[in-house]
Amino acid sequence: MAEKFNRATFTRSFLRHITRIKAPDEMLAEAKEQGLEKTLGVWDLIILGVGAIIGSGIFAVVGIAAAGSADGSSLGAGPALMVSMVIAAIACIFSALCYSEFATMIPVAGGAYTYTFATLGEFAAWMVGWVLMLEYAIGFIAVACAWSNHFVQFLAGFDKVLPAWLAHPPVWLTNDVFSVGKFLADNPDIFVPKFLGIPICINLPAIAMVLLTTAILVKGTKDSTKMASVMVVIKMAVIALFILGGAFFVTPANWHPFAPHGMPGIWSAAFLIFFAYIGFDALATAAEECKNPQKDLPIGIIGSLLITTIVYVLVALVLTGMQNTSGSVPLDFLKAPMAYCMTMTGKSWAVYASYFISIGSLAGLTSVLLVLEMAATRILFAMSRDHFISKRFQALHPKFHTPALLTWTVGILAIVGILTLNLDVAAELCNYGTFTSFIIVCVAVLILRHTDPNRPRPFKVPFSPVTPTLGIICCGGLMVYKSMQAGSSALLFPVWLGVGAIIYLLYGFIKNRNNENKIHREMIQSFEKQEEI
Repeated sequence: MAEKFNRATFTRSFLRHITRIKAPDEMLAEAKEQGLEKTLGVWDLIILGVGAIIGSGIFAVVGIAAAGSADGSSLGAGPALMVSMVIAAIACIFSALCYSEFATMIPVAGGAYTYTFATLGEFAAWMVGWVLMLEYAIGFIAVACAWSNHFVQFLAGFDKVLPAWLAHPPVWLTNDVFSVGKFLADNPDIFVPKFLGIPICINLPAIAMVLLTTAILVKGTKDSTKMASVMVVIKMAVIALFILGGAFFVTPANWHPFAPHGMPGIWSAAFLIFFAYIGFDALATAAEECKNPQKDLPIGIIGSLLITTIVYVLVALVLTGMQNTSGSVPLDFLKAPMAYCMTMTGKSWAVYASYFISIGSLAGLTSVLLVLEMAATRILFAMSRDHFISKRFQALHPKFHTPALLTWTVGILAIVGILTLNLDVAAELCNYGTFTSFIIVCVAVLILRHTDPNRPRPFKVPFSPVTPTLGIICCGGLMVYKSMQAGSSALLFPVWLGVGAIIYLLYGFIKNRNNENKIHREMIQSFEKQEEI
């Protein structure tokens, strides 16, 4: 019989409650009873993985990783960028293998949050779910604004065709308040409406894209995968165009010196490129929607990483062969390296190819948006199932069988974030969320191997405990590296954790204890009825 809790406070057996582990069998039973529709196959997973990974990183960050940042705060790897990419991929592989073991063993929604609940307990699971909101929900907001920036730049290329108001829309309709504030400091004569001295800014392209992405996800994961497939085909075609077309303009002399800044430049670039790989972990959050998770999830996770690594190395090879990255480079190369290199060839067809590359960047960001919002909703869905947030969010759409209310809630909150957040700081915070979740999953694999060694594991991390330990070391090292750099995000991350802990104590803990009281009362009533009979 369930234990009775007289009051929903943390005065009784507090430590035992916050370390309460949810058994994997219980998770699987809940998923079977009220789970999401299983629609994803192995190719769907690979497409989602490639769609999540290949985004703004390969179209923008790769230039800074190769040549260094404009302000000199980050060293470039030069032609050794391909080595940096392999290093970053290896760091991801350790965590990816751990994700694969859990995803096949406990194929339910939630990803790292679910795995933490099965190993470290209630409080740790809540904190991981809270941290994952940095990676997915805030990352979703940042990518939506990046999509808006690329879209505005794309329209500017047609200023001779489109009306002026469309080719060059007002800055206050395409930027957040913080970006406009910086812009006004350099351009005080630009008109921006104000209220009580505060600029009124509405990033319309980003908001419209959030609404469109949300509507697509409400219709179903399968339909979202179809759209992601189109986006993946477009951006892969564009990248192939750059690799094949740019190969004719490669100058081997640009590959010397191979590593102009030595190992510091290679490691600095690996740190930047690491974030171009983020996204494969989102596949684990969709485990409950897989037709055959035990077989397909490891292939989807590892396969998407291998495909993107090959693509990244080929792009680095051609890019550094077309542009000398051992010295100073133009600012346009740092912003849009592939489009810049094609434009500088002077060939008319290459100039047109640069327009297609811009289209590819929009397609890449669109697919990333789909996967990030899907991952955020699936984690919150799992947290609702565990009574951390309202059970209303578990309601599925009667026609599409998706968590429609939860999806729209995430979309609306994203719009609020677009209007209010400082996206530069938010994007940095996402990095800490990613590192933390990767480390927790590696730790959780080691714990469950010890506490539940006989549980069937369709996929096992090879060379355990060495592989999970290397994952912890790699991600922890990069996290420490980032913390040592100047910036407010290193201070804000502990604040975010503290806020999460307070919310748990004042809401999540009490809500779970109330639910246990409810279960106890129901069992007592059932027992009394049986005695009466």
